[in-house]
Amino acid sequence: MVKADGGVLIHSDGGSYKPLNWMSPPARMKVSEPDDQQREAGITEVWTVNADKSDDTLRILVSEVEHDSSHELGMDPGLIKDGVESDLQRLLAEQIERLGDGHSLIRREHPTPIGPVDILAKGPDGHVAVELKRRGDIDGVEQLTRYLDLLNRDPLLAPVEGIFAAQQIKPQARTLAEDRGIRCVVLDYDEMRGVDDAESRLF
Repeated sequence: MVKADGGVLIHSDGGSYKPLNWMSPPARMKVSEPDDQQREAGITEVWTVNADKSDDTLRILVSEVEHDSSHELGMDPGLIKDGVESDLQRLLAEQIERLGDGHSLIRREHPTPIGPVDILAKGPDGHVAVELKRRGDIDGVEQLTRYLDLLNRDPLLAPVEGIFAAQQIKPQARTLAEDRGIRCVVLDYDEMRGVDDAESRLF
C-alpha cells in the first residue's frame, strides 16, 4: 500500500491488519529498473522508499503485479475527537437534571485556587461540585476531593456535595469516591446528544 503522504506498508498474503514492514511518512518513493542480476531473478521493478527526516531506506523488489488500483479518499479532515470532556460538560450543563431532581446549574468552570471545577450546581440539600471525566479513575476522585476541601471552606457555598461523573468509572475509583461521600454518575454520551435512544434498545 502506497499512501499519498509517502507512507508505504507491506502486508502479508494472509490479510493481517499489521504490516510486515513499512516506511512512515513523510517519505519519497522512486521506481527504477532492476539490474541484470535482479532481472535474472525475476524482478521487474525496484521501489526505493527514503524517509525525509532520517537516513532510513526501504527497498522493495517487485516480481509480479497481480492487481494495481488507486483510490481517491478526498481531503484529510484531520483527527477530530468526539466525546471529549468539554462536550460532556456542555451536555450535562444543558441536562443538569441527570444529576437528580431539584438540581439547577449555577455555572461551568467555577474557579478555585487550584483550578476550575467543571460544574457548580445547586442541589436539594446545598451546592454540588461536579468533576467530569471520559474515563473515571482514582486521580479524578483525588482531584474532586481537593476541590471539595477548598469549596467547603467558603461559608457562602458550604456544604458542597461532590459528584464524580464519567462515561466509565473504574471500580477502584467508585470505591474511593463512595468512601469519601462522593456520589458517582455514569453518563451515556450518545444518549445525551440524541444519537442513541435508550428506550428503543433491546439491551
